[in-house]
Amino acid sequence: MELTGKTAIVTGGGRDIGRAISLKLASMGAKVAINYYNSPADAEETLSMIKDAGGEAIIVKADLTKWDECFRLVEETRSALGEEVNILVNNAGGLVARKTLCEMDEKFWDHLMALNLKSVFMMHKAAVPHMPKGGSIINLASQAGRDGGGGGASAYATSKGAVMTFTRSMSKELGPKGIRVNALCPGMIATTFHDTFTPDNVRESVAGKTPLRREGTPDEVANLVACLASTETSFVTGANFDINGGLAFS
Repeated sequence: MELTGKTAIVTGGGRDIGRAISLKLASMGAKVAINYYNSPADAEETLSMIKDAGGEAIIVKADLTKWDECFRLVEETRSALGEEVNILVNNAGGLVARKTLCEMDEKFWDHLMALNLKSVFMMHKAAVPHMPKGGSIINLASQAGRDGGGGGASAYATSKGAVMTFTRSMSKELGPKGIRVNALCPGMIATTFHDTFTPDNVRESVAGKTPLRREGTPDEVANLVACLASTETSFVTGANFDINGGLAFS
């Protein structure tokens, strides 16, 4: 697999899974726009890692819950790295907080939908007009989108389930243009997401129930993204790939 000369945008590309994806695509020859919002130091470090390895990349701060910011991210990428956007990885998003139905209000619900779902829609709107035949979009959904998520994660799980359905719809709509759209549904991956929101005893329990008896790594997710970004999977579109060590099956 190689992506020499291709331009990629990785939203939330500065840390954890996003960093691993940015590094992997750059190692395959892609020029990478690393989007960030709340973690400038992490984005700068990821940029340095790519440049130290001889790769080409930029960092772009943008709030992807805002329409204009999504379009600005794409335009800054095109200005710096080339007119075409060949690869779009919609990785930005988050749980924000665990809240039950009784604890959630309208503002919280709307924020989760904007962060995890509306941002994906808007990035499609901004990038697709500049995406040539052979383009690839990879959306990061979640195992929570399949099984409803853990306690207090109903809004997050709902938004990720919608990402899975949007992926299927876009694969049908964009397929005639030669653009593929797929999604990943990661399970327990060792990231700051779970450091923040998942107690250690729960993580240990989930790992113990997983057939591979461990958590996944960001690099393992990045490897699958890279495969879907390449021509090695040129007849794969509309798929939601489980990457959870065998804990749950679609």
